Amino acid sequence: LIHQNLDDVLKETNVVDRMSGRSLNGQAKGAALSRFESAKQRFFGQLLIAMKLPTMLTAIQQDVAEARHAVVQLVTTAEAMLDRRLADLPADERAHLDIELSPREYLIDYLNSAFPTRMMRVFKGTDGENRSELMTDGDGRPVHSQFALQTRENLIERLCAMPAIPSALDELIRHFGTDGLAEVTGRTRRLIVDSQGRQQVERRTARSNIAEADAFMSGDKAVLAFSDAGGTGRSYHADRNCRSAHRRRVHYLLEPGWRASSAIQGLGRTNRTNQLTPPIFRPVTTNCRGERRFISTIARRLDSLGALTRGQRQTGGQNLFDPADNLESDYAKEALHQWYNLLYLGKLKSTTLDDFVEMTGLKLTEGQGGGLVSDLPPIQRWLNRLLALRIGTQDAIFEEYMALIQARIDAARDAGTLDVGVEAIKAERMVVLEEQILRRDPVTGAETKLSRLELHHRRRATPFKRLMDEWSDARDVAFLKNGKSGRVALRVPSWSILDNEGRSIQVWQLIRPVGSERIRQSALAESYWQEIGEESFRQAWDQECADIAARVDIETINIATGLLLPVWNRLPDDDVRVWRISDEQGNSLLGRIVSPAGFEKLAQSFGITMAIALSPAELIAGARGYDGVAIPSLPGTRLQRVHVNGEARLEVKDFPPARREWLKSLGCFTEIIAYKTRLFVPTNHAEDILSAIGRPGDALRIA
Repeated sequence: LIHQNLDDVLKETNVVDRMSGRSLNGQAKGAALSRFESAKQRFFGQLLIAMKLPTMLTAIQQDVAEARHAVVQLVTTAEAMLDRRLADLPADERAHLDIELSPREYLIDYLNSAFPTRMMRVFKGTDGENRSELMTDGDGRPVHSQFALQTRENLIERLCAMPAIPSALDELIRHFGTDGLAEVTGRTRRLIVDSQGRQQVERRTARSNIAEADAFMSGDKAVLAFSDAGGTGRSYHADRNCRSAHRRRVHYLLEPGWRASSAIQGLGRTNRTNQLTPPIFRPVTTNCRGERRFISTIARRLDSLGALTRGQRQTGGQNLFDPADNLESDYAKEALHQWYNLLYLGKLKSTTLDDFVEMTGLKLTEGQGGGLVSDLPPIQRWLNRLLALRIGTQDAIFEEYMALIQARIDAARDAGTLDVGVEAIKAERMVVLEEQILRRDPVTGAETKLSRLELHHRRRATPFKRLMDEWSDARDVAFLKNGKSGRVALRVPSWSILDNEGRSIQVWQLIRPVGSERIRQSALAESYWQEIGEESFRQAWDQECADIAARVDIETINIATGLLLPVWNRLPDDDVRVWRISDEQGNSLLGRIVSPAGFEKLAQSFGITMAIALSPAELIAGARGYDGVAIPSLPGTRLQRVHVNGEARLEVKDFPPARREWLKSLGCFTEIIAYKTRLFVPTNHAEDILSAIGRPGDALRIA
């Protein structure tokens, strides 16, 4: 309502030209819009919190009934709003209070203090273009637009007639009462309702927080709500020395706020040393897609916080957020630009270009029928405008937008270039086979090493019962068995993605006993996966779990460790992830895994002869790279994965013609393609043949 009337008022007051829509006073327009966006953001933030309250209150009641203590973390206490309301009340009304504290006051305050009602005088600037400045009368007093004043009054009247939205902290107190809820905040007075149902203002002293925290820790009050100001220096964990130690804490992150450090600090209030039981963390969110605006900001800042403190992104967010939650990343910005293009081409189902411009007021095209503007609205402005749309429209737009983001994240993850901070590999045992120094710092003496590790894994499979407990209610579930490998997987729905043409691509998730993968519908249809009955699936699943439990997998990897930052750009760029590898004996290594395909670049970058020999399995894995991998025992040759007539093959590139017959005697075969003899390694015997190539005196007979 405000936004649509704001455009008319800006034209009426000569801030914007009525005919062309061009800004005549950029400063006045910017002030009006920025104040409005700020007020709107605060309003929708509190509105979303209010939407969470009914479900959260029910969950807290369940916790209390099951002998747990609930802790609610929030930021806003509405104290400033209460102070303004009390200051405006005449003395005779203070005796009979009837105050509604609602976030709609953010918008009312904007209308009263920042809504543009001043008239502007239009004049020609030195460049001949029309400009506008504040208009005054003969006595120097400001001139106001009667149209703008009337519009403002109508808006205030309409907004004030809407039902009040309760603030979170006051609603918690109303629901549980002051005897059931401990409040540890920084506010000095609060609005409560007495036994007769009358409102009263209760004053709080500096000792109120101490008394409330003690009541919670002693078990007299089962629910506690705290804000930033009330959370500093206090602990609410299940301390072994307190009377309520036997009651497990359930920490509800209702409002993370905008400061990442404060959000993480608040989470630490219930997770401390000397606790009897660890807390249960429950971030509270809605299924309203517009809330991603707030989740995105805190996710980005938590990522930055973790990267700055320990050089590990997961340190900040503690895995609460996914890379897709950060809507201010490069993937999100690229997806938004593609979303604008698809909107302009009319390929989106959620909305049309004209409807979107009318709903949001964003300028996307150059005049009537023109192309997209060069400076399209940035992600923050786009997200802010989406908050004002109806929830159904928000959901439809976000569904398409998130599909574009996910397509980019999936591609980056498959390519190994997705920056997800430090990933972890947990092994039962870690054995260092070889080590080679790549660089020694001339000042500090710190070393960069290439280590070859043997990792012993005992994988933990998911039991069939737990699998069905999680997915029994899901739709479109299918029991699959691979006709080639004999392995089984549960097919469940996953989020779809959009290609650059705006076409929706169905994606499934295949859940295996020790992991899962996402696969497109087209790839699944062309694979060996086939549906089977549930009983056959259960038997095969149980058998596979038993085989996994009895087996210890041995994996060999190569990792660059030590001082990595000075040589970061000299390491192979096919996988930029940082890994932390640890075992059950307490050994730990941090570094970047070097793929077989990256060994050649590593040797060239550091001017060394690679002493670490690659196994046949590593050579086959390295052949998947863009340029393949060098075969050490055949100088000048490369093993590369190619496609011939739609079939994937392993080809020996640039093989020496003089050794053609010897290579064929080992099991390789040739084929003349486009007047060129090409040499291939059979994929089903590749490891044996490559092993024989590494032993020049051996010849392998393949049946």
